[in-house]
Amino acid sequence: MSYLISDKFKEWEALCDERFLRLKENEEKINRYFIDLYGISDEIDPYIDDRDVTLRHADLQREIKSLISYSVGCIFGRYSLDREGLCYAGGKWDSTAYSTIIPCCDNIMPINNIEDGLTAAVIDFISKVYGIDTLDENLAFIASALGSESDPRQTIHNYLQKSFFADHAKIYKNRPIYWQFTSGKKNAFRAIMYIHRYNDELLSVLEKKYVLPYYNELKNKLVSLNSEYTAVKGSEKNRLRRDISRIHTLMLEMEGFINKLHQMAEKSIKIDLDDGVKINYEKFKDILA
Repeated sequence: MSYLISDKFKEWEALCDERFLRLKENEEKINRYFIDLYGISDEIDPYIDDRDVTLRHADLQREIKSLISYSVGCIFGRYSLDREGLCYAGGKWDSTAYSTIIPCCDNIMPINNIEDGLTAAVIDFISKVYGIDTLDENLAFIASALGSESDPRQTIHNYLQKSFFADHAKIYKNRPIYWQFTSGKKNAFRAIMYIHRYNDELLSVLEKKYVLPYYNELKNKLVSLNSEYTAVKGSEKNRLRRDISRIHTLMLEMEGFINKLHQMAEKSIKIDLDDGVKINYEKFKDILA
């Protein structure tokens, strides 16, 4: 069975509008009751401005970002499509809670490439929840809601890379539960983890399984670009020179990041969630967004 997210949004929008109007009508009825009771109809208007109603209308971009956030929660095991409500926020891990979407095994999701990591996992979530037959149309709808009519996969990847963490931190009032590792201002490397699944081996796994292999990817890319550079002539050399310079810059940033990460991984840093996000976040501030 396949579904269109656009249809689901229309259903949600209609439900929100219905709830909004019902609440507004009820609040106005209460106003009329007290106005009549105290005889102050000449002084107070019973009608309420839409902006003063406590319920909100549906907002497409907000709901799509919320959907993406929920998918990330499922990818890390905070939520499960097979159980209602919050599924994991510490305590004993129950693998039987997950069958539709299996959470990432090591609590790390890189966001460097479209083909793997968090972007691929979010796309897989959309495919499994709404169906493979409507995947392209649903991805296009998501991309449009995020503000782009171009390549949907690239648009989703760009959002996850550049804006997801900022939106998440804002919602959680700068006490995020998903933390974003970053190599520096050039963002040569980025990855997300879920703090409730953190353990003191995570940084070592991050270094050996994700950061070092990605650094080697860049190194191999540089070798390939240098080979191309020696084989071409004219304007093509200018393009390759720019690409070579860019990769050099990213590698330099990665080298500094690897050094800091390795030192921290050797310390096997522990966190205590009872201390709060801010105190724990401070321990990793040199490698976090």
